[in-house]
Amino acid sequence: MAAGGRRRRPLRYQSLAALVEDSQWPFLFLVSDFSYGADDYDGEGNEEQKGPPEGSETMPYIDESPTMSPQLSARSQGGGDSISPTPPEGLAPGVEAGKGLEMRKLVLSGFLASEEIYINQLEALLLPMKPLKATATTSQPVLTIQQIETIFYKIQDIYEIHKEFYDNLCPKVQQWDSQVSMGHLFQKLASQLGVYKAFVDNYKVALETAEKCSQSNNQFQKISEELKVKGPKDSKDSHTSVTMEALLYKPIDRVTRSTLVLHDLLKHTPVDHPDYPLLQDALRISQNFLSSINEDIDPRRTAVTTPKGETRQLVKDGFLVEVSESSRKLRHVFLFTDVLLCAKLKKTSAGKHQQYDCKWYIPLADLVFPSPEESEASPQVHPFPDHELEDMKMKISALKSEIQKEKANKGQSRAIERLKKKMFENEFLLLLNSPTIPFRIHSRNGKSYLFLLSSDYERSEWREAIQKLQKKDLQAFVLSSVELQVLTGSCFKLRTVHNIPVTSNKDDDESPGLYGFLHVIVHSAKGFKQSANLYCTLEVDSFGYFVSKAKTRVFRDTTEPKWDEEFEIELEGSQSLRILCYDKCYDKTKVNKDNNEIVDKIMGKGQIQLDPQAVETKNWHTDVIEMNGIKVEFSMKFTSRDMSLKRTPSKKQTGVFGVKISVVTKRERSKVPYIVRQCVEEVEKRGIEEVGIYRISGVATDIQALKAVFDANNKDILLMLSDMDINAIAGTLKLYFRELPEPLLTDRLYPAFMEGIALSDPAAKENCMMHLLRSLPDPNLITFLFLLEHLKRVAEKEPINKMSLHNLATVFGPTLLRPSEVESKAHLTSAADIWSHDVMAQVQVLLYYLQHPPISFAELKRNTLYFSTDV
Repeated sequence: MAAGGRRRRPLRYQSLAALVEDSQWPFLFLVSDFSYGADDYDGEGNEEQKGPPEGSETMPYIDESPTMSPQLSARSQGGGDSISPTPPEGLAPGVEAGKGLEMRKLVLSGFLASEEIYINQLEALLLPMKPLKATATTSQPVLTIQQIETIFYKIQDIYEIHKEFYDNLCPKVQQWDSQVSMGHLFQKLASQLGVYKAFVDNYKVALETAEKCSQSNNQFQKISEELKVKGPKDSKDSHTSVTMEALLYKPIDRVTRSTLVLHDLLKHTPVDHPDYPLLQDALRISQNFLSSINEDIDPRRTAVTTPKGETRQLVKDGFLVEVSESSRKLRHVFLFTDVLLCAKLKKTSAGKHQQYDCKWYIPLADLVFPSPEESEASPQVHPFPDHELEDMKMKISALKSEIQKEKANKGQSRAIERLKKKMFENEFLLLLNSPTIPFRIHSRNGKSYLFLLSSDYERSEWREAIQKLQKKDLQAFVLSSVELQVLTGSCFKLRTVHNIPVTSNKDDDESPGLYGFLHVIVHSAKGFKQSANLYCTLEVDSFGYFVSKAKTRVFRDTTEPKWDEEFEIELEGSQSLRILCYDKCYDKTKVNKDNNEIVDKIMGKGQIQLDPQAVETKNWHTDVIEMNGIKVEFSMKFTSRDMSLKRTPSKKQTGVFGVKISVVTKRERSKVPYIVRQCVEEVEKRGIEEVGIYRISGVATDIQALKAVFDANNKDILLMLSDMDINAIAGTLKLYFRELPEPLLTDRLYPAFMEGIALSDPAAKENCMMHLLRSLPDPNLITFLFLLEHLKRVAEKEPINKMSLHNLATVFGPTLLRPSEVESKAHLTSAADIWSHDVMAQVQVLLYYLQHPPISFAELKRNTLYFSTDV
């Protein structure tokens, strides 16, 4: 080819799976709308001639040269100095920073050029949409509205997202300044990947619809065979003809490419650059998104052929807890296009390639989900004792602290590895024993299997993925020993989830998660096709599994619920927020015998990463989460744990919130504050059997309304209490204790409580813990004993409300007993340390008193002390 001439090259399929499988990603040269890696070259440095993939005849040829930077253009055309395909490993602050920032500019320039072409392609795809819609309502439509919406599904949204991204990025690249931040643009782009998930899910249907319409309508066939794509601004060619099929593939190709660009930008961004954490977060979101996509378009997913002669592909995999022979086992479960395979990772000697051992498999044609009657006949699931789970959490927290101390003191790596091993063992046990939600599957041959999951979210994900595959024409089969060996052998290479989800497996530089309070307002939802009784639940992760934290009220018989409900959720090292939308079932015959709860239908579910930089602001951040065509609008903001330790006394001494308990009881001439008595009475009257009482957050606006009424001593308090949602009343009681100027168990006694609970000798501990109660001021002690008896009565209903003494101690411990702000600053360095050092011990203090035989105020005061009364 003559120098300066233009080359055309067919666009390659880009493997989605490669991104989540490969730990070493190739450095990409970004050339207009085409990217290729260092692995496209043979050992001699010559470009290998790779033919287009099978079925790529319809893929367009893209002009690579017009808008490239000179450096990239020279490299791609084989002339001039080439850029090394292997860039510097990582950029420590100040090391080769200039070179890194120059490479960063090159990567951004190439990507910007490819964005321009991508936007032009989306515009070309959208161009026929308007006239097609206009004819749909006439007597001679080319396509129906439904066909148009299926073929062009989400294209308009994707176009608007990328147009905004391009318009914001372009001036920053053109007027280059190495210190200008643009990471937030990539972060925003990554946060909108939900639109791509919807597009990918619809992709095959869109292609099939377009093909059928082409066959039945000559007019549409002509349109779809020759769409005109504008060339880049500097290009001599004004337009290129491309097929609709080729253009519909572009978004699938694009989402992979954007993720690869993020990897390269990070490689060439100094660690101390303001963009670095933003790009890290965007990459994490993108990788999570890619690993969640049903990657059935990816040729690398092929394992072996199915009985029908089709390629068998991996759709989903993950670690699940299986109950087998009455014991819990951690399994790696693989869902292929026609079979579910349950495997165990073989223990191999050091240096040997790891392999999976197949425990069982079920062809999807033989797999059925049990009916409620069959579930009732199945063996019941016995939850693991709460106190043992709490002990594991305490050990994990203590080990985390020890590891941090060792690192700070530059301790021996062998000692750190020993501690990490212990931590892994405890985290593994917690992961194995914490799930309680049953996921049962049957085989038509009569065998049944039971998994336990931590959330309805995972259960519905697995169920939906299996049911989607079962809609295809599947056949039953039996794998020969050789076929089973080949299939199991492919699992190691194909898996997308590599590590057990415990913090021990995280890299040191990974985020420890957020500790503190997340304020979430669930505003509204749209996209429901028919009226339903709708509500949302909120979940956050903690210790490697998800916990339900809040639930909106039910909006009856509607397609557009407007909740506008605010919740305050405590975070314990959390990294993700999930929103699940349900249709409430009022049919009492549909009860799940495993947990005695009526089975509500999941309408949609979505998950977002909790990025510390995005949420740690004083302002509300509004967002929309997409779930199966449903859009839920919500806002959130975050308060760190050290901020939440600040107790601000009320300036209005006539109220009850933020006022000393002794002042309130003296004014009321009562032993226990009126607010505590009324909230407790109402909970015991109609909330003692409420699932998750005190754990599930009440609506913040309702809580604030009750707070205002109690502060004003309004005569309508009782009427308002009787009408108010019970979780809001429970939340008001928790808020009262949290807003006391000092905790109920006092700042002065806090260190002594921490020492007392750590005593090993039972007699010494009993003496000390009772003595500390006697040392409390009378109003504090009487109120504490009153609350203690109430929480014990709540725990008596544990089979119904799922709130054990341990659960209640976890909710109330850190509220009744907290270090003073001064003490936390003096002894602890981070929010994570506050959790590690103190919160578990606070829970244990309250649990000690909850598990103690009834404590009488009079008896306590009468008892003789065995040691000095000085504390």
